[in-house]
Amino acid sequence: MTRTDTVTDPEPLTESVVTAMPVDDVREARRRRRVFRKPLLSLLRHAVLIAAAVLMLYPVIWMVVSSLRPTEVIFREPGIILDSFEVSNYVDGWNALSYPFNVYLLNSGLVVLGCIVGNLVSCSLAAYAFARLEFTAKRLWFAIMLVSIMLPIHVIIVPQYVMFSQVGWVNTFLPLIVPKLLATDAFFIFLMVQFIRGIPRELDEAARIDGAGHFRIYLQVIMPLMVPALATAAIFTFIWTWNDFFSQLIYLTKPDLYTVPLALRAFVDADSATNFGEMFAMSVVALLPIFLIFLFGQRFLIKGIATTGIK
Repeated sequence: MTRTDTVTDPEPLTESVVTAMPVDDVREARRRRRVFRKPLLSLLRHAVLIAAAVLMLYPVIWMVVSSLRPTEVIFREPGIILDSFEVSNYVDGWNALSYPFNVYLLNSGLVVLGCIVGNLVSCSLAAYAFARLEFTAKRLWFAIMLVSIMLPIHVIIVPQYVMFSQVGWVNTFLPLIVPKLLATDAFFIFLMVQFIRGIPRELDEAARIDGAGHFRIYLQVIMPLMVPALATAAIFTFIWTWNDFFSQLIYLTKPDLYTVPLALRAFVDADSATNFGEMFAMSVVALLPIFLIFLFGQRFLIKGIATTGIK
């Protein structure tokens, strides 16, 4: 049998034309159409994603641009086209409050460091107990721990304040750090429990045969394998603590103890004009640590979440 010549008609393939064409030519025409359609769909998909990213990043871009403008121009020209370059907002904003802004950065750094260490140590120990040990009412305590995730901080902040006030911890960093040493963040416990459950128990049994106890198994077997989950907990703790305003506002009232969120709030004065240029400049400075932490820890964050069963 001989095949007919290839159809080169540029018009769309109608039913009659497709019927008259050989099977191989029909498949080739459809393949060419799919090859042409695939880059077009990919281009459209990327255009939509870029537009959505620009829409979500617009407030941040506007804040950065506004930090480089004089205060009187910020709301008069609300666009993101930069006509003037005013770096004095960063210089003046750094020393605009009672103390230089590096004092508030240092205070936030101390609180964040204490919270990260507390969460990693206490939550990993609690997670190991729930995942590997057997004790009375284990499932009940685990359920209570999960229920505490749904308990908002506003419910317990007043009793906590009364307790910490009685022991003289108000206007110190202790009320912000000490609870983290007691495994109060149930979300991280749950995350680490799910991760430890994915580690084969044969490793524990092999270590136990070599004479290792629970603490040695936790320290030398489980902890090295938990790096993604620990990195995830550290990144979330950093972001949440660095941005925390409510708890720090409750416990810290002295200006020399202000953290970054409280210092930014101090730029807004109800009795006088607010210098928005300086406030936006210091907001950009406060945003940089979060951006850098997320940028360098992104792969650990994604791996930690993807391997804990809560994808």
